[in-house]
Amino acid sequence: MIPNFDEIDELHRKYAPSQEAYELVYRHSMIVAEMVQELSKRHNNLFVRRCTLGEEAIAEVTSRVPPRLMDTSKAVVGALLHDIGTYGVIDNDGSNGEPVSFDKDRYILHGIIGYDLLKAEGVDEEIAQFCRNHTGVGLTAEQVREQHLPLPEDDYVPMNLEQEIVMYADNFNSKSNPPRFYTAAKAIERCDKFGKENGDRMRELVNVYGEPQCITALAEQYHMPIIDVD
Repeated sequence: MIPNFDEIDELHRKYAPSQEAYELVYRHSMIVAEMVQELSKRHNNLFVRRCTLGEEAIAEVTSRVPPRLMDTSKAVVGALLHDIGTYGVIDNDGSNGEPVSFDKDRYILHGIIGYDLLKAEGVDEEIAQFCRNHTGVGLTAEQVREQHLPLPEDDYVPMNLEQEIVMYADNFNSKSNPPRFYTAAKAIERCDKFGKENGDRMRELVNVYGEPQCITALAEQYHMPIIDVD
């Protein structure tokens, strides 16, 4: 089953422990979906131009020539569901008037929690994988082992372009207190803190997809700051 927008909202409301948690997580999911729409449109436009202008012309604006059209609808569904597992790692749900917060030690589990939740709801495997494979710039079994992460030793990396673009867009908006946006330079800097491999991966993704141009408008719409490097 691939849920429609109403069913996605119902799933969020079903698992959110409070209205405050629902608003924080679903707002973030909508923001990521907006960025995914923009990035997907750019990707698909480049693919069409590749077919008409040739790969050399497209290589001037992206470090990876688009291999196919992206399924924007699937990517948007994945964006709206990618963080549903965060309801399972909430420390304070916000119903007491304090900001919603997450259990830092368990937060990395939210991808698996979301994956298992969606599978139990009968959601399509490929859609459920958006939860499992979106953390940071992807986690390999080697990283899980070397960093002693509380995850089954396995690869948690995007399996297709749609999962990759959701993972990428997720790096530009945070559910922190207060919620905020990041420039591409700041997103790279944040990935660098988790190792050069992560930072290099984010740099490559920026070269492939570009920085979302809708960040300024979204920041104004949701009254969030945009954080850049110092």
